[in-house]
Amino acid sequence: MIVNEQKFVKKYSFIYTLIISIILLAPLYIYIDHKIKLHEIKTEVELKSIQSHIINAMDIFGNHPNETFEFPKFTQYKSGIYKKDFSRIYTQIKEPLPSFMNGYHSDGSNRYLITKLPSEKYFFAEYLITEKKISFAPIYLEASIVAFGIIALILLLSFYFLNSFSRPFKRVNEKLDDFIKESMHEINTPLSIINVNVDLFSSIYGANKYFNRIKSATKSLATIYNDMDYLIKQNRIEYQDEPINLNAFLRDRVTYFELICELKDIVISFDCSVKVEILFNRTKLERIVDNTLSNAIKFSNTNSKINVTLKKDTDDIKLSIQDYGQGIKNPHMILKKHYRENEHKNGFGIGMSIVKSIIDESDITLDIHSELAKGSTFIYTFHNPMILSSETI
Repeated sequence: MIVNEQKFVKKYSFIYTLIISIILLAPLYIYIDHKIKLHEIKTEVELKSIQSHIINAMDIFGNHPNETFEFPKFTQYKSGIYKKDFSRIYTQIKEPLPSFMNGYHSDGSNRYLITKLPSEKYFFAEYLITEKKISFAPIYLEASIVAFGIIALILLLSFYFLNSFSRPFKRVNEKLDDFIKESMHEINTPLSIINVNVDLFSSIYGANKYFNRIKSATKSLATIYNDMDYLIKQNRIEYQDEPINLNAFLRDRVTYFELICELKDIVISFDCSVKVEILFNRTKLERIVDNTLSNAIKFSNTNSKINVTLKKDTDDIKLSIQDYGQGIKNPHMILKKHYRENEHKNGFGIGMSIVKSIIDESDITLDIHSELAKGSTFIYTFHNPMILSSETI
């Protein structure tokens, strides 16, 4: 599949929603801040009104030392009168005061208004203090509902419009996808026919260099075909792991590439000091080994050699593929998609990117050592969890 439309629509719907939400929620933040400030002003006015009521009650009571003054009480407000040193004369406030200065003060969810009284006029009190607990929960709830509504609406609209806009591209993508699948099927059929007939002709009339070249070319073409087939199926099917005899598998792949090596007078050898069975997917393992060997052959000099080595390293298994060719200028770039070390060489620059995608999702690490004009070594480490059995030979 060239493009996953649903992933595309979901991804950009969230991106557009995030951007537009930030733009639209900025005024909402200003609005919330404004409402909080208004709530503070309203609370301060209420506290002043309560203090006016208390002072008015004390004025009405006047100076009657033989009578009892009933201090005004309110449901949502607490008040008290204090001496000059802020010792209590009478108070309903239990919490310690946040400040001893005149004015409006805040301490957590509590709001205080401290007012200086005329000296010794009201029960020898110097200060009248009023307290109220406030909550911004209704404001935050309102803001949350508005914000959720804005985000939900934007997300739905983004998803709808992007889904609508993507439909023509989806149809084109489906046609292109069908064309690639049909083309791959059409390529596979003649490729198989060529291989069968070359083998049949060679068995009857004997091998010669011309048919060896044809056979080598079809194997190289088959490697490219398998890479493309893997890319097409990568997001469609789930590759199941299975027990694989790594020794037998590697011998088979080395044998497969021997004919291609012969045309360049390259000697390929396989040396193993351990017998290994791993739990892995055969198709993925084939893509790793084939692409690495294919690159080693492609960039090897004529009359050189390629060494394939399998050995044990403590609890891990290391597969080394070493060539004595041109070397790699940028080893850190070789695994990137469409990167080609040499533009004059054949290939699409996708083989090693497929390898990277496989090892990134597997318990395999890759180390690349390369020196220009001397060659390169690719070392794949298969870690212990995927190793079913191993014994030294």
